[in-house]
Amino acid sequence: MQTVNTQMSLKEKQRLEREALILQAAEETFAEKGYHETSMDEIAARVGIAKGTVYLHFPSKEALIIAIFTLEMERFLQEVGKAIASEQTTREKLSIILRHIMQRKQSRLLSSAYNGLDLKRLLSENTNRMHELRARLAANVTTLLEEGKAAGDINPALPTEVMLITFFSLLSSHASEHIVPKGGLSVEEIVDYMGRIYFDGIMAKK
Repeated sequence: MQTVNTQMSLKEKQRLEREALILQAAEETFAEKGYHETSMDEIAARVGIAKGTVYLHFPSKEALIIAIFTLEMERFLQEVGKAIASEQTTREKLSIILRHIMQRKQSRLLSSAYNGLDLKRLLSENTNRMHELRARLAANVTTLLEEGKAAGDINPALPTEVMLITFFSLLSSHASEHIVPKGGLSVEEIVDYMGRIYFDGIMAKK
């Protein structure tokens, strides 16, 4: 019985490793060629497996892009967790989150996905998972805002819910898509200007 369990464990490990390789290959190919120009054959060839094996893990290109988007969100949330655990000020921590979001929005891969298919529709079809990831991000930012209030860094008279809504309103995809190319601003410059607008409004006067 022990031998069977060990074999099953090894098979599961191999399955997860193969799935990770497929995602990596898909991420690279989508970024290089765009969504529509990428075929499942190319992804399979890059991994060195049969196309049918790719379909065993991901039934379609849409399923692949959703998996990549989810993985990107998980990576992002890990970075947010590191920022929260750091010894930096509330403003510095929120600035780190702003920077990571802006960098993700300018990612060639994600831009290709948004332009290549109706990603919003796909995300809406995965409501539960997307809601969970967004809720985790909102909870993390809420924690930072509450900590800032407790530390006397943020104006305690401002409702946390309103500050949370305002924070994410700064990062609307519509605004970033139009401002960044026209203005030619770098991520650091955008974060700096957004930070001035947002933080100068919520910070406690000292």
